[in-house]
Amino acid sequence: MLIRRISKRVSCISEMISKLQQTVLSPATVCEKPYVVPRQSFASMRVRCFHCSVPGRNPDISLAGSSTHTPISISANRISRLARTEAQGALFDYLHCTRGFHFTDAEHVSKNSPLFLQHLLSKVDNEQDISWALTRFFRYNPINEFEPFFESLGLTPSEYASLLPRNLMFLGDDDVMLDNFHVLCYYGIPRSKIGGMYKEAKEIFGYEYGILVMRLRAYEDLGLSKPAVIRLVCCCPSLLVGSVNNDFIRILETLKGLGFDKDWIGEYLSDKISYNWKRMLDTMVFLTEVGYSETQLGILFKTNPVLLFEGSGQRIYILVGRLLKLGLKMNEVYAIFFNSPQILSPKCTKNLWKAVYFLFEIGMETDSITKIINSHFLLLSSHSLKGPKTVLKSLKVNKSSLCQIIKDNPLKLITYGSKSNIIGTEPCIIQNPSKSLEKTTFLLRLGYIENSDEMAKALKQFRGRGDQLQERFDCLVQAGLDTNVVSNMIKQAPPVLNQSKDVLEKKIDCLRNCLGYPLDSIVAFPSFLCYDIERINLRFSMYVWLRERGKVKPMLSLSTLLACSDARFVRYFVDMHPEGPQIWESLKNSLASSS
Repeated sequence: MLIRRISKRVSCISEMISKLQQTVLSPATVCEKPYVVPRQSFASMRVRCFHCSVPGRNPDISLAGSSTHTPISISANRISRLARTEAQGALFDYLHCTRGFHFTDAEHVSKNSPLFLQHLLSKVDNEQDISWALTRFFRYNPINEFEPFFESLGLTPSEYASLLPRNLMFLGDDDVMLDNFHVLCYYGIPRSKIGGMYKEAKEIFGYEYGILVMRLRAYEDLGLSKPAVIRLVCCCPSLLVGSVNNDFIRILETLKGLGFDKDWIGEYLSDKISYNWKRMLDTMVFLTEVGYSETQLGILFKTNPVLLFEGSGQRIYILVGRLLKLGLKMNEVYAIFFNSPQILSPKCTKNLWKAVYFLFEIGMETDSITKIINSHFLLLSSHSLKGPKTVLKSLKVNKSSLCQIIKDNPLKLITYGSKSNIIGTEPCIIQNPSKSLEKTTFLLRLGYIENSDEMAKALKQFRGRGDQLQERFDCLVQAGLDTNVVSNMIKQAPPVLNQSKDVLEKKIDCLRNCLGYPLDSIVAFPSFLCYDIERINLRFSMYVWLRERGKVKPMLSLSTLLACSDARFVRYFVDMHPEGPQIWESLKNSLASSS
């Protein structure tokens, strides 16, 4: 048996040596030119296949590229964390050690180009030797460095495909672009945003030395803080093309006249939206011409900044256009804006178009609708209506009958159609604009980006009106926490603001006066404010009892005491003392009876 195994192993080794000789000596497998043509994409590269035996390596490692191998689908191929880590390390070594990239640049590119790494890994059949196989791959197949570079800046392959420079593969060959890229990095602009800037305003990456820095400082000279400039140029990189935008300067001056700080504009900009500064300026002028005072404009933009920033004021022009299309004259539209400045709020506009839709659905003529809107504009914009089918079903009448009823008495539209239980004939005009603060506006102030996935998720997580959320936020600030600290806490634990102001005050008082913990302790564990007061009292009562007997360390973290399950708490705390289970049950009974 032993002789048979030895002969079989010798036969395998002989076969491997034979294959190695064929691979090395065959002229068909040796590439005369180790470099690919300059414009060749990484996706089209093919790797020569070697089969060899190396100590400590798997002898069957092979690199994709042989005609007998089918290409590996990126979406279908799940890559392990170990394989991804080894690929990142191999790419980093190539960029930093071989190509001479700065350490920070090489590290960012290697860790933020997952699709490019998947392409790399698709060339390797055996994941156990990723690092060695990729090192060999880089040795004979220089990559197009612009591809992982652009991906690390936040661009997808479909976005950067048209941006790849012709006849260049190495980033070092475009030193002007790299210099301007580093200027943006050193200024504080996130690398993930620079890709979008390159895509929208490629010209700024062709500036000679010193020009881009001068463009950035020009906006600081307008009175904007550095963080505001960073947010501004990330959202609107075209502002860095040419001299300072005159329309933008006039907008800043107008907002300053309305009582806004110059950095206010940076709080509501989003890189998901393109901005037309001229149209935004025209919108301000238009509202002034139709009769809005500076005070009214200030209140309008504070409570509804979306009117100015979403579509650069386009919503206002759409409203005017629809009113004109209904048959109102321009002087009547002016009168509506003058007498009802709150009409531009999204809620009022939505109510108005619901009413128009309702009247169209029951078959009312355009002339009649125009008369009703002109005479009962405030009423229609102040009430949210049910659907026409719901009203018809509840009244048990047909469309023509309901249409005639409303023509005879337009107030019946509100009486029968309003969703509100208490029906009044006078519109509810908002006296205090801060009370109508929208949830979206509040989230924008926290730093969420409008129309982003994070914003959509946050809108579902936060419960309550915008003014209620602001009141709870202010409660934490008034307790002694910094505004920025509270913002970060809320992002970590959104349910904190889903509790009333009284509950928050009660828990903060319990933390300070009953538990003896400083207020700063909730910064690291904001979820403390999310636990019910009974759980807090029960666990800390048990903890204090154990601490008095020297069984636990003083001032354990809040998360250690609250975040674990009841079973785990009993195991690691209650059972530490022989009398612990008895005291635990006693505390539970006493707290239950007191509640």
